[in-house]
Amino acid sequence: EVQLQASGGGLVQAGGSLRLSCAISGIAFDDYVIGWFRQAPGKEREGVSLINISDGRTFYVDAVKGRFTVSTDNTKNTVYLQMNSLKPEDTAVYYCARDLSLVAGTDAGGYDYWGQGTQVTVSS
Repeated sequence: EVQLQASGGGLVQAGGSLRLSCAISGIAFDDYVIGWFRQAPGKEREGVSLINISDGRTFYVDAVKGRFTVSTDNTKNTVYLQMNSLKPEDTAVYYCARDLSLVAGTDAGGYDYWGQGTQVTVSS
C-alpha cells in the first residue's frame, strides 16, 4: 500500500523555521518526483518545491527561493522541506505528492499519490 505522510507543521513567528517531512512507504524510493504543495484558506493549491528522487534535481517557485530547501534521506525514505525565514504568507496546509511521470512540475493534476497535509501557521 502506497502511503505518503506529511508531518512537521506548527505555529511559528515570522522569521522562524520549520522542517516538514514526507515519509514514503509502499513504493521504492526511486524514479519519481516528490512535489511539495500548499493551500491557504480560500486559495488555490500551489506548487512550492520539487525534488527528483532519481537524480536529485530540485526546483523552487520564486516565492520561496533562498528560504526553502528540499532534500532526501534515503535511509529513511523521507523527503524534507526545510523552511527558513518564514513569512505570514507562507501560512497554509502543506502537502507532499508523487509524480511518476517526472514531467508534472507544479501541476497538481499530474500527481497520483498525496499525503494528508500538515498545517503551517506563521504569525506576524
